[in-house]
Amino acid sequence: MTYIIAEPCVDVLDKACIEECPVDCIYEGNRMLYIHPDECVDCGACEPVCPVEAIFYEDDVPEQWKDYYSVNVDFFDDLGSPGGASKSGKIDKDHPVVVALPPQGEGH
Repeated sequence: MTYIIAEPCVDVLDKACIEECPVDCIYEGNRMLYIHPDECVDCGACEPVCPVEAIFYEDDVPEQWKDYYSVNVDFFDDLGSPGGASKSGKIDKDHPVVVALPPQGEGH
Protein backbone atom coordinates (compact mmCIF):
# COMPACT_ATOMS: atom_id res chain seq x y z
CA MET A 1 0.00 0.00 0.00
CA THR A 2 1.11 3.53 -0.72
CA TYR A 3 0.00 7.12 -0.99
CA ILE A 4 -0.81 8.52 -4.40
CA ILE A 5 -1.16 11.98 -5.91
CA ALA A 6 -4.31 12.68 -7.93
CA GLU A 7 -5.58 15.23 -10.45
CA PRO A 8 -5.82 18.29 -8.12
CA CYS A 9 -1.99 18.47 -8.27
CA VAL A 10 -1.90 18.90 -12.05
CA ASP A 11 -0.46 22.30 -12.97
CA VAL A 12 -0.23 23.27 -9.28
CA LEU A 13 3.05 21.61 -8.22
CA ASP A 14 3.04 23.24 -4.76
CA LYS A 15 5.88 20.97 -3.50
CA ALA A 16 5.05 21.33 0.22
CA CYS A 17 4.77 17.54 0.20
CA ILE A 18 8.33 17.20 -1.09
CA GLU A 19 9.60 19.26 1.85
CA GLU A 20 7.68 17.04 4.29
CA CYS A 21 8.62 13.63 2.84
CA PRO A 22 11.23 11.94 5.06
CA VAL A 23 12.23 9.37 2.41
CA ASP A 24 12.45 11.64 -0.68
CA CYS A 25 9.96 9.57 -2.72
CA ILE A 26 7.95 12.38 -4.35
CA TYR A 27 9.18 13.07 -7.87
CA GLU A 28 8.42 16.06 -10.08
CA GLY A 29 7.14 15.61 -13.61
CA ASN A 30 6.30 18.43 -16.00
CA ARG A 31 2.73 19.00 -14.81
CA MET A 32 2.36 17.12 -11.53
CA LEU A 33 4.16 15.31 -8.73
CA TYR A 34 4.28 11.52 -8.40
CA ILE A 35 4.86 9.27 -5.38
CA HIS A 36 7.13 6.30 -6.02
CA PRO A 37 5.18 3.24 -4.78
CA ASP A 38 8.28 1.23 -3.83
CA GLU A 39 10.03 4.08 -2.03
CA CYS A 40 7.02 5.39 -0.08
CA VAL A 41 6.97 4.17 3.55
CA ASP A 42 3.31 5.11 4.11
CA CYS A 43 4.11 7.62 6.85
CA GLY A 44 1.41 10.04 5.68
CA ALA A 45 3.48 13.18 6.30
CA CYS A 46 2.72 14.50 2.81
CA GLU A 47 -1.07 14.30 2.98
CA PRO A 48 -1.92 17.09 5.48
CA VAL A 49 0.46 19.64 3.92
CA CYS A 50 -1.00 19.45 0.39
CA PRO A 51 -2.83 22.75 -0.17
CA VAL A 52 -5.13 21.28 -2.85
CA GLU A 53 -5.85 17.94 -1.11
CA ALA A 54 -4.40 15.90 -3.97
CA ILE A 55 -2.72 13.20 -1.84
CA PHE A 56 -4.63 10.13 -0.73
CA TYR A 57 -3.91 6.79 0.86
CA GLU A 58 -4.33 4.21 -1.89
CA ASP A 59 -7.57 2.79 -0.43
CA ASP A 60 -9.07 6.27 0.12
CA VAL A 61 -8.77 7.73 -3.38
CA PRO A 62 -12.10 9.28 -4.46
CA GLU A 63 -13.82 7.30 -7.20
CA GLN A 64 -13.30 9.98 -9.90
CA TRP A 65 -9.51 9.72 -9.41
CA LYS A 66 -9.10 5.94 -8.98
CA ASP A 67 -7.01 5.84 -12.20
CA TYR A 68 -4.33 7.91 -10.49
CA TYR A 69 -3.05 4.83 -8.66
CA SER A 70 -1.89 3.52 -12.05
CA VAL A 71 -0.74 7.00 -13.09
CA ASN A 72 1.65 7.12 -10.12
CA VAL A 73 2.86 3.52 -10.54
CA ASP A 74 3.22 3.63 -14.34
CA PHE A 75 5.16 6.91 -14.24
CA PHE A 76 8.11 4.91 -12.87
CA ASP A 77 7.97 2.05 -15.41
CA ASP A 78 11.01 3.20 -17.35
CA LEU A 79 12.70 4.99 -14.42
CA GLY A 80 12.80 2.04 -12.05
CA SER A 81 13.63 3.00 -8.49
CA PRO A 82 16.10 5.91 -8.60
CA GLY A 83 16.40 5.89 -4.80
CA GLY A 84 15.50 9.49 -4.14
CA ALA A 85 13.80 12.33 -5.93
CA SER A 86 16.27 15.05 -4.98
CA LYS A 87 19.13 13.44 -6.88
CA SER A 88 16.91 12.81 -9.92
CA GLY A 89 15.66 16.39 -10.21
CA LYS A 90 12.70 17.26 -12.38
CA ILE A 91 11.79 14.47 -14.78
CA ASP A 92 10.91 15.80 -18.22
CA LYS A 93 7.74 13.79 -18.76
CA ASP A 94 4.27 13.06 -17.43
CA HIS A 95 1.95 10.08 -17.53
CA PRO A 96 -0.20 10.05 -20.74
CA VAL A 97 -3.35 10.63 -18.65
CA VAL A 98 -1.84 13.87 -17.32
CA VAL A 99 -0.49 14.93 -20.72
CA ALA A 100 -4.00 14.59 -22.18
CA LEU A 101 -5.58 16.92 -19.60
CA PRO A 102 -6.39 20.51 -20.54
CA PRO A 103 -4.62 23.18 -18.46
CA GLN A 104 -5.79 23.11 -14.84
CA GLY A 105 -5.98 25.60 -12.02
CA GLU A 106 -6.68 29.30 -11.75
CA GLY A 107 -7.12 31.27 -14.92
CA HIS A 108 -7.76 28.20 -17.11
